Amino acid sequence: MKAKLLRADLHTHTYYSPDALSSPGRFVSACLDRGIDCVAITDHNTIAGARLMERLCPFKVIVGEEIRTQEGEVIGLFLREEVPPGLTLEETVRRIKEQGGLVMVPHPFDRFRKGVGQEGLERILPYVDLIEVFNARTIMAADNKAAQRFAEAHGLPGVSVSDAHSPWEVGRSMVELPHFDGPESFLEALKDARLIARPSTPMVHLVSRWAALRRALGWRPLRG
Repeated sequence: MKAKLLRADLHTHTYYSPDALSSPGRFVSACLDRGIDCVAITDHNTIAGARLMERLCPFKVIVGEEIRTQEGEVIGLFLREEVPPGLTLEETVRRIKEQGGLVMVPHPFDRFRKGVGQEGLERILPYVDLIEVFNARTIMAADNKAAQRFAEAHGLPGVSVSDAHSPWEVGRSMVELPHFDGPESFLEALKDARLIARPSTPMVHLVSRWAALRRALGWRPLRG
């Protein structure tokens, strides 16, 4: 009998990201309701939420971080240490690799968000392990298609992600892949992955606006 595939959302945020609303409890509930049994927690410029969720989740958690570089955002997966924001693109990917992490490039061609773009991607290409070829929060379909074309042209694994900033978005887009136990077997599993690509409504960006506003007004998450 064929082993059951993991249903994985590889780009998600908890309320440890300033523009996200998902509390740990509501995040876990959303995953259980939708049959998600693997998540990468990739909060902005911190692994605090990922470390907390690693203890709380009754399913597989990849510790990640969406890092703001001087030229756009990069995601580190399987991290042991936080990577500070504001570094060069090259220094950021170097720090991810030094700790045995994987480099994932989020929404690289999204015209409304901080993707690294064509020139940035080409500069760090030897260090890139995978690319988001479908980000559910990307408004223009052409921007996701550009990412897919780049991944195919350079033989890089592509993944579909929700980029969830609220419980309602978790699992909107995801991948189904075989079980893995670390970075290397994860990359092997991606060779047999099936992408589930469903766009979110553009209205989800209002969720992030509201989350950022309440943070500006002084709200802070409980520290785990």
